[in-house]
Amino acid sequence: MAIGKSPREKGKSDPIITRLVNYDKKWFFQKPNLLYLYLMLFPTCMGIELTSGFDSQMINALQIVPSWNTYFNNPSGSLKGIIAAAYSLGAILSLPFIPLVNDKFGRRWSIFGGSVIMVIGALIQGFAQHAGMYIVARMVLGFGIPTCIVSGSSLIGELAYPKERPIMTSLFNVAYFVGQIVAAAICFGTNNIDSDWAWRIPSLLQICPSLLQIIFVFFLPESPRWLITKDRAEEAQDILLKYHGEAEHGLQFVQAEFVQMQTTIQLELEASKRSWTDLFKTAGMRRRVLITTMLGLFTQWSGNTLISYYLGDLLKLIGFQDSNYIQKINVSIACWSLFCGVTVSLLVTKIRRRVMYLACTMSLLCCYTAWTVAMQKSQTSSKAGTPNQSANIATMFFIYAYSPCYNMGYNALTYTYMVEIWPYAERSRGISVFQLFGRLASFFTTFVNPIGLDSVGWQYLISYCCWLAYEVIFVYFFFPETFGRTLEELAFMFEDKHLTDQAVAAVQKVVGHDRDHHERVSLEEKDGRAVAREVA
Repeated sequence: MAIGKSPREKGKSDPIITRLVNYDKKWFFQKPNLLYLYLMLFPTCMGIELTSGFDSQMINALQIVPSWNTYFNNPSGSLKGIIAAAYSLGAILSLPFIPLVNDKFGRRWSIFGGSVIMVIGALIQGFAQHAGMYIVARMVLGFGIPTCIVSGSSLIGELAYPKERPIMTSLFNVAYFVGQIVAAAICFGTNNIDSDWAWRIPSLLQICPSLLQIIFVFFLPESPRWLITKDRAEEAQDILLKYHGEAEHGLQFVQAEFVQMQTTIQLELEASKRSWTDLFKTAGMRRRVLITTMLGLFTQWSGNTLISYYLGDLLKLIGFQDSNYIQKINVSIACWSLFCGVTVSLLVTKIRRRVMYLACTMSLLCCYTAWTVAMQKSQTSSKAGTPNQSANIATMFFIYAYSPCYNMGYNALTYTYMVEIWPYAERSRGISVFQLFGRLASFFTTFVNPIGLDSVGWQYLISYCCWLAYEVIFVYFFFPETFGRTLEELAFMFEDKHLTDQAVAAVQKVVGHDRDHHERVSLEEKDGRAVAREVA
């Protein structure tokens, strides 16, 4: 099977809307309403992942801050693990409620509610009096974040113009690195404060991304697809006309897009009970669940949590002890990751999804294998009392090399792929499943990593090499291709072709009618009154 081909896809739609989009040669910045929409998406939806990045980097960096270690009595092993993993534990507890909140209140109110919860968590965290209170605060923060992530990633995909949608949904996860950079820089700045404020200031500042969402979220329109499900089709059409109707032949495009949405959602809802059991009812849905489950595990079990949460421990294993130096490395890795993430996100409209995922998994396997060998040489030499500087430099190189490999698939494509894989009726539940397994994997690894590093050192990395080999095999055999289609054109790709054909027929009727009208009007301009009477 060629890597660009998709295994066992039955119901991919004829890409009529995609072809219409390709006729539009206007850039988004030439469309005032669309430009405004994208500017508002950044502080609201993109800003959600600032919180996740800020949190992972803050916990990573605070473990290097002397006053944080002193205040919490130098936590190590399982205590250090549960402090980091509490964020994921809180997220796991919230996941059963997310689809209910999303379906009832819509995307915007879900983002608002989750952001309020995170503001409360950040305040408790900043004023924590002991380790137990700090852990509870991180659980509250974790409880709020998945609602925002599911709603925000969906809203980007459901509001963005199809031409820019893959880039916008890819940039959603890239905002994670902006949060990392900000947190790393703040912790570097407070590192030498000789009081509790060295860690309280970063902990309190985690409130900022959530405040952005609270302030700006209602400057955005609601998802047109959600409005259609609530029998508010006229509002949905007005939103599409305002933000997608600025293209050449914009009215024709919006009419076709609206009919495609309405018909597809109607077909989805006829077959859906809007419950968790829908995810296992058909072979197509079960396949989506399998892919989503594995992708959730892959994003957290590919060795990234070692760098995100325990960089200080890794660097100490190869002989770097100075906290200021480690903080500088921390900031530089965050900046490098942002550069890699943005670069890859701009390529998602050029390179097929399966190609990017296979390149990601294979390069990660090569990188981690080489990193493991370098760590083995470094630690063996260090224990023998003859530090191996070449091995230390090689280890550092592979820590930096990890970022572009990971970003090729598991950062840039994560939410782009999830939004494309799941049809509207089950999108909230589908992304919630992704969050569940991602958070379970994150909880496990952040808890186990310090124990593994303390117990067996470099040998712990071998477990990641084995898992990465499995990822390559799974991606090759199970990941479908979703490149170059609108969300509705992908809605039934694992289902019977007749469902897709019904949606296509509705779109063709609109497009055909508009094409006939356009041809008659063109003739009228050439042939005067005779055609004018025909048009009338």
